[in-house]
Parts: sequence; structure tokens; C-alpha cells
Amino acid sequence: MSVKIRCRKTGANNDPCFRIVATDSRSPRDGKYLEILGWYDPKKAKANFHLKLERIAAWKSKGAILSETVRSLVKKAKTVPMATPVSKKAAEPKNAATA
Repeated sequence: MSVKIRCRKTGANNDPCFRIVATDSRSPRDGKYLEILGWYDPKKAKANFHLKLERIAAWKSKGAILSETVRSLVKKAKTVPMATPVSKKAAEPKNAATA
């Protein structure tokens, strides 16, 4: 079985939305899928997609092939800086030792 990571169309007419799925390459576009890996909304201006990069990497390591659209979304997701969580210890100023 050859696995492909591609877009699965959802949404209404003139308002498309896509789910990024891992699927058998022989199944139809909107057919059965193995796993949902994210979503993509081409109509939104900002934050128009979300991907599970760890799961995509796992499928890719098993030999899955990415479609052109998914490949470009993965590139965008890797170039967008992720917000790093700030720990409370790092945010608190250190008290100077008085002697």
C-alpha cells in the first residue's frame, strides 16, 4: 500500500476548506483516509492552516509521499517562528545577595 499525504476537500460550494490526511494513493480525493494530520483554509488571510508536523514526519519516515500543496504548507509551517513558552523562573528577577 502506497501512502500519500494530501488534501481532502470539505466545506461548501465557493467556500472550500481542506483537511490534510494520510491516505492510500489509490483511494479517491474525498474517500477513506488513515489519519487526519491538519487542516487548510485558503480563504482566510492569517493562520489559515494547522499541521501536526510530528505525525507528518512519522508518516514520511514510513515512506509516505507528500502532495505539492502539502509540501508547500510544511515549508511554511517550518519557517513560521513558533511561540516559545516562558517559564515563571525565567520571568522572575533574581534577588541580589546582600552581605
